[in-house]
Amino acid sequence: MLDYISPVTLVEWVENTAPFLFRDLSPVPSARLIQLEFHSILRSVKQGYVWPENPDEYIEDYFALCLAAHHGTVATFIPTDVDSKIRGLLWRDNKNPESHRRMFEFALGAMQWPLDMVSRRYTQVAGLGPVSGHNGEQLSVLMGALHAFLKNEDAEYAERARAAVDDELRREAIEFSTAVETRGGELDALRIVASITHNVGDVDQGLSYWSKHEMFDAARRDFGRLAHENTKPYGGLFARAASVYKKVMSPEGHRHYPLRSIKGLRQSPDLLLPLGPFLDEWGAIVARHPSVDDDTKSETLAAIITGSRKIAGQRGYFRAIRGMVDQLGQTRVQSLLKRQPNSVRKDFEDAELRKSVAVSRESFESSLRKAFISAMR
Repeated sequence: MLDYISPVTLVEWVENTAPFLFRDLSPVPSARLIQLEFHSILRSVKQGYVWPENPDEYIEDYFALCLAAHHGTVATFIPTDVDSKIRGLLWRDNKNPESHRRMFEFALGAMQWPLDMVSRRYTQVAGLGPVSGHNGEQLSVLMGALHAFLKNEDAEYAERARAAVDDELRREAIEFSTAVETRGGELDALRIVASITHNVGDVDQGLSYWSKHEMFDAARRDFGRLAHENTKPYGGLFARAASVYKKVMSPEGHRHYPLRSIKGLRQSPDLLLPLGPFLDEWGAIVARHPSVDDDTKSETLAAIITGSRKIAGQRGYFRAIRGMVDQLGQTRVQSLLKRQPNSVRKDFEDAELRKSVAVSRESFESSLRKAFISAMR
């Protein structure tokens, strides 16, 4: 109906990176997509969902599908790229103010979708709910809603959208502050730093779809550039977190391209990557997981060895190598490496790599705790 990625193609992309979401073959109850939760939305489209002929209803359901696809894949090895649609284009292409309200209500509900099936990159300290990169995507959607309501001069829903953005940012700020104030909470604080710096960046991405009209200036002042020069809102906490991120965590913010081609890593949510550089346990899981055969172990080991040398400054792949080595032992590791080109085996014997891998998990994490404390001064 509109010039978007076809729904069937979009679901195929999700299934390619997260096949475990489609193992339930039971029929989905007949309902509009905007009335379902993310797992049922994806399965409904795969099972031949009949799309509404009404253009507004079609966009609403396509919006629901995009949010479900994004929720299901953003923490997988190959995220589904629907950012521009959920942040701006679908709000723009739908001209119906009542439909905008329905999309907003759905987006609020989507913020409560569970993470355990789709991510290992979340942290919770204060008990206010997990903080993750998913929240950044949700915030950017709320910014799309706020822009639409301001344009519509829908004061009631503009205030609701503004409050939803503010509530989420305050929740994340409290989680960070709690981790900072918790004895021994340095590593959780670093994980939260990585998530919330990403999240306010997503707010800025959402704002990038807005026009420059002065009617939007107040919202820009409240929510824009929080990781940069806009330090008045939230006591400047997000700028402080961004400073720590740059000093300690930024090399870990890459997109893990070396792992994207390994289909064997996509078979279980157990194998989803946690936040780097905390990858010791992930390496051990890959080494022992019943769904991971020797070919996948060998491919993964080769990818993280090569990636550790190509991605400047990162430390997570060294930790993943250490996790695999500790779980498998040197003899099994050498056996797996025999399946790989000589160049990979040579990289594994590199003195600098061996030195980094030799650092124990305890020593490595102790160094991160110290780095966090230093960066906060």
